[in-house]
Order: sequence, then structure tokens, then C-alpha cells
Amino acid sequence: MHTDHPLSLSNAEPISHTTSPCRTSHLDIAIRSVRSPTGYGRHENQDNFLFIDDRGRARFLWNEQETRLQLPDWPDGHQRVAVLDGMGGHSHGREAAEKAVEGLLELSAATDLAQLSNGLNGLHRRLYQEFQTAGLETGCTLILLEIPPRSPAILFHVGDSRIYAIDPGNVQCLTVDHVPATHLAMLGLLDSAQWLQQVHVQTSSQISQAFILGSTLGATNFYADTIDEELYELHEGNLPLFLRGLNDRRLLELESDQVYLMASDGLWHLRNPQAFIKRWPVLLAQPHRPLEELLDALLDELAVAIQQQQHQPDDNCTVILLRKPTLETADAPDGS
Repeated sequence: MHTDHPLSLSNAEPISHTTSPCRTSHLDIAIRSVRSPTGYGRHENQDNFLFIDDRGRARFLWNEQETRLQLPDWPDGHQRVAVLDGMGGHSHGREAAEKAVEGLLELSAATDLAQLSNGLNGLHRRLYQEFQTAGLETGCTLILLEIPPRSPAILFHVGDSRIYAIDPGNVQCLTVDHVPATHLAMLGLLDSAQWLQQVHVQTSSQISQAFILGSTLGATNFYADTIDEELYELHEGNLPLFLRGLNDRRLLELESDQVYLMASDGLWHLRNPQAFIKRWPVLLAQPHRPLEELLDALLDELAVAIQQQQHQPDDNCTVILLRKPTLETADAPDGS
């Protein structure tokens, strides 16, 4: 299944891990993807990410190396940001995430929700068939923001990677994990407090839906052992009342007074994740500090938290910070 260098990436260039801060016409961004926050965890990075800036310059991982590629005919001012987490415990988790990134590089820029959903559903089906034909049952999470110029962002979410909105007084998770607890809540078997405990307080590695692999979320029997080929979209019609408004696919207006954090679950795979997450406003809601510095501080604190719990090994961790510049910062000279 894995190829050393697919034809569509023949012009890609590896770049060093240390990159200059990135400011586009309407979005500041900082990106890290690490095999192990402490340096003593996983031996392979099965995570991936994609950032296509407003000039069609793409950044992503290929063979675990950060790589860049200039896309032809990318519309001016349009951006795409994604985090992917290859399924741990599967021998081809990294390849699944890479194939998804390759497909995202080939996917035309979308300007509305239906266009994006149709394109990503089609990519999922194509890769599902490709992996099934090869006898491989694996997949990856996908959380993606499509950001047309002068329009709200478009969110597409599969799996248990998340996006958060952070301001000085609050951390808000904007997505619903596709995990067994969510399936139970959809069936009326968990209430709000029980769901919150199982999803945001406890730590689990089980998911109920993955890009490329398929879904069990639509099963009326929680113990169904068959995986549906199609992705199961969570929306107002099937979410429990306490999760309404957190549709998997929706428009998302990015506010200039908030920092947005997209990440794989390695960022909160801790014995007490909420103790760490509650620190994020202090660490990240600093509008006059570069996002690169804030992200370094976040990962340093994560490494300390992992080391303090001792017995639990750390996971791959991918984090993207996004910030819409205020008028003041947008007018400042660009030092990159």
C-alpha cells in the first residue's frame, strides 16, 4: 500500500523541523507534529497534518518528515488546515494518514459545505476500496477546516481529534468525539454527566468511526460487530440534546479574540486531562505573543505532565494553533 514517493508528490521538498512563523493574509498559524513529546514514547509518528496557505503552498508530513509542495491553480486567499491521526495498533496507520493527506492535496478547494462534504465522502470511499482491496483494515481521524476568503470556515470532522476555541476565560471543545460513549449517548444510554466523564475526564483510545475504515455509530445495537463502509455524520437529527449545535460538518466563524487549537488525542492522553486543559487560557490566550512561542510552551508543559504521571507512555501528538489577526496585529509589519 505504501509507496516511497507518489507521482503527485514528485515535486515535494523536505524541510527542517524548525520553520519560520507563518502569517497569511488573514490567519496566523503554528504547527507541531511530534513522535513523542518526551522523546521516550512511540517509535513511529502515525499522525499527520496539512496546511495549504492562501498562495497554494502546502506543508505536511511524508515518511515522517515535514515536506512542502506548491499546488498549481490553488485559488488566491483560500486555505485548508487539517489534523490526522493514524489508528494506533494498526501496522499501516501512518500510511492511512499519508494517503488521506495525498487525497486532500488533490481535492479542489471548496467554497460551501455540500461541496466539501461530497469531496471528502468521495475520497473516503475511494481509499476504503483501495485499502480493502489490499487486505488492510485501518484508517485515521480527520479534522479539517476549509477557509475560503471573506467567508466562514467550513468544518469536517471524523474520529476523536478535536478543535477547541480558547479565550482568556474559557476553553470550549467544538467537536464531538466519535467514540463508544457518544454512541451510547445517541442510543439514550448515557446522560450528559456520564458522557462528559467518559469522554473528557477519562482517557480512552477506542473510536467508533475513522476516515478510510468506516463507522459503527449508526448501528441501532451498540454491540454490532460490523463496520459500515459509509461515514456517519453527527448532526441535529441524531445528536442527543446536550450535544446539539456540535454538528460534525458545519460553518464556523473564526473570531479574532480567540485562539483555535486543532489536535490529535496525544495532547490530552493524560491521567488527568482536564487539569492540563484548564491551563490553556493562561498558556495560549496571549494575543501579542507569537503562536510559535505559545505552542512551544504548551508542548513543554505537556511533556512535564506526562513525566509526572510516570507509568503512562506518551502518544504521537500533533497540534495546530490558529489565530485570526485583529486589525492592530494585521497592520503590523510582517517579520517572517
